[in-house]
Amino acid sequence: MAIRFDHKPGLVAYVTAGDPTLEATRAIAIAAIDAGADVIELGVPFSDPLGDGPVIQRAMERAVARKTSLSDVLAIARDIRAARPEAGLIIFTYLNPILRYGLSRFADDAAAAGADGVLVIDMIVEEAAEYLAEMNRVNLAPVFLAAPTSPDERLQAIAAHSKGFIYAISRVGITGQQQSMTSDAAALVARIRASFGSGRPKLPVAVGFGISNAQHVAQLAEFADAAAIGSAIVELIERSTPESAPGEVARFIKGLRQPESALAR
Repeated sequence: MAIRFDHKPGLVAYVTAGDPTLEATRAIAIAAIDAGADVIELGVPFSDPLGDGPVIQRAMERAVARKTSLSDVLAIARDIRAARPEAGLIIFTYLNPILRYGLSRFADDAAAAGADGVLVIDMIVEEAAEYLAEMNRVNLAPVFLAAPTSPDERLQAIAAHSKGFIYAISRVGITGQQQSMTSDAAALVARIRASFGSGRPKLPVAVGFGISNAQHVAQLAEFADAAAIGSAIVELIERSTPESAPGEVARFIKGLRQPESALAR
């Protein structure tokens, strides 16, 4: 199915698969969807997640220690797709696990599991020809990261080759919560939209890296199509038990489209 954001702003929720357990990840993802998340990003555990901050790094370490594999993540994706067929579902990974698995095999299995698309955090569009061919072959949406430092030529290539949505990084650096949105985010979204040019369909733009509360989401609604939330959810899971995490995440997701005062009640 095509990824869509029926509410503005849309919500993209990231979870590290296998943290705290595979069963909990499945329950958390379904709870997040029921609470209003439009898209679930299933993070593939990786031993060297250099693009992530300490919160997600710790989650990756825990999931790797439990020997969570890419095959396990695809199995969870299949379960989520069966349980919530209308939700958007993205495999969020570094390139190394895909290469170890086999690119063509990964493309086949991700499509068979019901994923809508793939975001490879350390894949740049200039080096993505083989990857793009495989995504196109199995009708998976390649989602690329765009950064404030990306030159216009790269943004134009990202606009040309992306499907589903474009993930705009709100600031330079690693993932993690922040106190306020930077002006870089709005400027980057404007540059991305300009990069589509005339006559080319414009994809939704989701802003991530540091989005952690309803105030951030309200600010993003003024210029972006969706908010991508990762570290705030992963940290909440870290503080919860496997049994309580789905409910805690659902409450958090519901609160993201409410005034800050509602979260305190």
